[in-house]
Amino acid sequence: MRKVAIIGAGSIVFCKTLMLDIMTAEGLADTQFVLMAPSVRNTQKVERFAKKVIAKNGLPSEVYVTTDRREALRGADFVISTFQVGGVEAFGLDYGIPMKHGVDQCIGDTLGPGGVFRALRSIPVSIELANDMTELCPRATLLNYVNPMAMVCWALGETGVSFVGLCHGVQTTLDLISGYVDVPKEEIDYLCAGINHMAWFLRIEKDKEDLYPLLRARFEKPEYYVNEKVRGEVFRHFGYFMTESTGHLSEYVPWFRKNREALELYCDEPSFGGETGAYYNWCAAVAKKYAERDVLADEPADLPPRSIEYGSYIIEAIETGRVFSFNGNVRNNGMIRNLPEDCCAEGPIFADKNSLHPTIVGDLPPQCAALNLTNINVQRLAVLAAKQCDPELVLQACAMDPLTSAVLTLNETREMVARMLAAQKAWLPGFAGKTLKTTPVISIPKNVKRAAVPIDPALAIFARFGELAEGT
Repeated sequence: MRKVAIIGAGSIVFCKTLMLDIMTAEGLADTQFVLMAPSVRNTQKVERFAKKVIAKNGLPSEVYVTTDRREALRGADFVISTFQVGGVEAFGLDYGIPMKHGVDQCIGDTLGPGGVFRALRSIPVSIELANDMTELCPRATLLNYVNPMAMVCWALGETGVSFVGLCHGVQTTLDLISGYVDVPKEEIDYLCAGINHMAWFLRIEKDKEDLYPLLRARFEKPEYYVNEKVRGEVFRHFGYFMTESTGHLSEYVPWFRKNREALELYCDEPSFGGETGAYYNWCAAVAKKYAERDVLADEPADLPPRSIEYGSYIIEAIETGRVFSFNGNVRNNGMIRNLPEDCCAEGPIFADKNSLHPTIVGDLPPQCAALNLTNINVQRLAVLAAKQCDPELVLQACAMDPLTSAVLTLNETREMVARMLAAQKAWLPGFAGKTLKTTPVISIPKNVKRAAVPIDPALAIFARFGELAEGT
């Protein structure tokens, strides 16, 4: 019986979905699930539901709960990470403090101040998890669902464990493209690559016919453009359609959330279409609902069709040899030539009995790589900050963030980061006793006499030209 350890199994609905997918898959019903979370408050609810499904469908599966991560990992064949350090409380600080400083986030889990601080909380735990796997289940494959995906997987790529980061942005965007070009998604051949939440559809074809001309023409029509203003604008100016919606993408670039006028023009759709605080508000409402009642108590115990999540298909491929192709997040290692070797890249991968095999993509179009790099710069600094527990690196990561830098000065960014570090100290033990230094604004009197220091040669040349123009 294969053992699947789910770390962060208190994520009730998502954990339930992943388990049902595995139970439904042919050849995977004989699986032992170990549900691990620091508390049994939610995992016991999932356990009760899973046992009801197992009994009704006569499955040879087993499930049990533990609060001990090492117990869960010992001898595991697959590890699924779905945890969120700090939960909704920490997420509220990720969103609320930047908002008070004028940094308006819709989602706040991937880039921006919210993404950076989620990485500071998640990366140390992910590295501990990988170290435990190396000791207790060295042959296991880790399926990571923890955000910020690119930053967490960047850190995992330095540990040596076999892993892949999974997201459903490619599947859902393909559904969207299918509707826009009136072609069933099963008939679309595509190549998609880049970074998580900013992967580019480099090729979309039906029977070798390029579908991009039709997609571009559709996005010049108001009735199509209005559905995805931000993604549509980036598409129109950069030439390729990408994997993230208006709400997500508007945070990764400097153009759409920097002031009220831009927000009203491009981010005026409700909820994840760009609404301020949409994801935090949704998470808070869901958490309240789950706390008040057992949402799984009345769920049917029938096995449903498999969801769009890749997890069960990857496990099936490794266990049975049934090849599965998908888009995943791994250490780049040359998969995309014009992105850094050590970054986390998202691209085509196939899984089989011999594990995971990334596919070489080559170069992205230069403008697409350039936009990816604006996010990779932040990711690199955030990963270093999480590993070194250095407040100055946190500041520098946030200062390089495209949205934050479009709104705040360096000193304003420093003030925001200092408040976030202080507010989240309970979830950042590595930063204990460390504070961000203050850099007060230097006041310059009107009559200040300049110090007698060498003048920049370039400035001296321009000054000399000015003197010549004045005839002196």
